[in-house]
Amino acid sequence: MEDKITDLEIRLTHQEAAIEEINTVLLKQHSQLESLIADIQILQKQLRDMSESNIADQSQETPPPHY
Repeated sequence: MEDKITDLEIRLTHQEAAIEEINTVLLKQHSQLESLIADIQILQKQLRDMSESNIADQSQETPPPHY
C-alpha cells in the first residue's frame, strides 16, 4: 500500500512539473502572439497611410506620340 502511495506521489510530482512547463511555454507563445498582432497592426496602418502611387491609371495615360 505504501508503494502505491509513493508511486502516486512520484506521478503527481512529474505531472506538476509537466503542467508548469506547459504553462511557461503557453505564456511565452501568448506574448509572442501579442507582439505579432501589434506588428501586423503597425504594418496595416503603414499600408493605409502610404501615399498613392505616382503611376497613372492606364485610362488616364496619354498615348505616346507615335500612335
